[in-house]
Amino acid sequence: MRLLVLGGIRSGKSEVAEALVAGSGRVRYVATARESASDDAWNARIAAHRSRRPETWTTEEAGSSPERLAELLTGAKADDTILVDDLGNWLSSAYDAGGDWSEGAIGALADAVRSCDAGLLVLVGPEVGLGVLPATAAGRAFADASGLLNQRVAAACDGVALVVAGEVSWLRGGPGPAVQQPAAAVEPTPAVAAEPFVFEAAGAGSVLSTADGGDTLSFSPGMELPLPDESAAHEAAERLLTLRLNGAGLGALVPIVRFAGGVQGRPDPRPFQQPRVLVLRGDRTGGFAAGDSAEAADRRLDEVVEGTGTLAMLAATAGASVQAIDCPSAGPAEEHDAIDDATVDSALTLGWRLADAAANEGVDVLVLGSCGAGSDAAATAIVAVLTGAEPAALLGRVVDSTGFVDDAAWIRKIGAIRDARHRIRTRSRDPHVMLSMLGGGDIAVATGIVLGASSRRLPLMIDGPVAIAAALVARDYGAQTRHWLLMPDHGDNPTVKLAADVLGTAPFLSLKLALGEGATALAALPLVNTALTIAAATPLRAAVPSTPEGLGEQEHIEAEIQRVVADSPTAEMPYVKPSWED
Repeated sequence: MRLLVLGGIRSGKSEVAEALVAGSGRVRYVATARESASDDAWNARIAAHRSRRPETWTTEEAGSSPERLAELLTGAKADDTILVDDLGNWLSSAYDAGGDWSEGAIGALADAVRSCDAGLLVLVGPEVGLGVLPATAAGRAFADASGLLNQRVAAACDGVALVVAGEVSWLRGGPGPAVQQPAAAVEPTPAVAAEPFVFEAAGAGSVLSTADGGDTLSFSPGMELPLPDESAAHEAAERLLTLRLNGAGLGALVPIVRFAGGVQGRPDPRPFQQPRVLVLRGDRTGGFAAGDSAEAADRRLDEVVEGTGTLAMLAATAGASVQAIDCPSAGPAEEHDAIDDATVDSALTLGWRLADAAANEGVDVLVLGSCGAGSDAAATAIVAVLTGAEPAALLGRVVDSTGFVDDAAWIRKIGAIRDARHRIRTRSRDPHVMLSMLGGGDIAVATGIVLGASSRRLPLMIDGPVAIAAALVARDYGAQTRHWLLMPDHGDNPTVKLAADVLGTAPFLSLKLALGEGATALAALPLVNTALTIAAATPLRAAVPSTPEGLGEQEHIEAEIQRVVADSPTAEMPYVKPSWED
């Protein structure tokens, strides 16, 4: 694993880096600073760094020979642990040695980082781009070169952290905290507790499936999950009334700020910086899939993996990473259960671990999407059974990949849903049973995602039938889950509208967007972040001055108006008589 730790002067970045390698018995410490013949304060800093190193660490001095750093990295072995502190001093030494701050020299070091075979490599670098632009040409050149170096090395690393005032924020990747286990009502198996689940290659271009996980977790109703911070949510909404805005306020976007305040636990919530889209693909057979095609689902999944298509374009615009998840396929629910109990368990576990892995990697909001054949009918069936609604009033029109409205397919879907309802009329409405009878693999995985995200205090944006059906089922596992859901628009989908009303999840837009499940949320995410940026960055209004003693309220207002007019730049301007009065 290759990690880059950035921070300002005295930010604590070196201490954080040292803590990352503290678990290794033998560490090769690469020191890039050179002692000074005239600067005792600088030499004291170097001595303080040396005093912190355990006796089991070996030190490689690269300050006088900057080319030595690349040699050490490329020559590392798989059982090595290397700590490089820091890149800023290496950059200065490289310039002093040959005057080379070129992109070629920086790229060569980044290549050495990328090719390093060490089991753990931690590099420390100065983040100099947050201050004012240096006044000297040399200072500006160093700042530019340092920023370029940080970018190139970060691209070669698996994780990047920023340290501010001793606090660590993982911008990408990183070791993260240990995988959290479900609450008291969910009892993990010993194997899971001993060996946390880790996803490999979890970025765009990968397809995950239930085969990627090990042992399953156990889920049952009555889970105790956390709730958002209601006090912080209230403060976030109240704080909006104190902002120095030019207009009346954020209007229908106020609930976004309130929601973000609660899930982030702060009265001045920040924009979401690391969104992730989870695209679920789980096909069905039988009447539920009437009018749909597995080929169309394949094409949509290929677009996600290849980074093309509407959803991928919107994800790139929103700065979101994308994962495609291949969920278990389901049989004809009108004839027998869609999936068996064991498949439900593995699908729920996969969903939980997807959310858990996302939280460990620094993701701060999830977006749920779906592209499976027959998923709309399965979601309609679940919502109809759990709410008592008529399926014909919930299922939207069936539109094939060519844009053709297939009414015959719609009739077949409705018939299959009614047959499935009749088949299970005497069965339990337990959430586990519901997923087995009607839900299928994608809705079961989505349910696990909702549960896992709630357990990690990770908000979810939902906008389609699969996500809303999963949210309805997840509510029966843990009622707290609905408080972590944000719906931008219901797309005028009757299934989504009814389930959202039952959950109390009101959309903040009414644009009737129908871009495909997950795409509407991505289209709205920039607006969400705009609202949060305005709320966080707008200055507060100054306190209203008290009324001077001896003046009534009206007199004070008139006096204040006179003062403002007198101070106005136009107060001394001569009056210009309009020409039409001549």
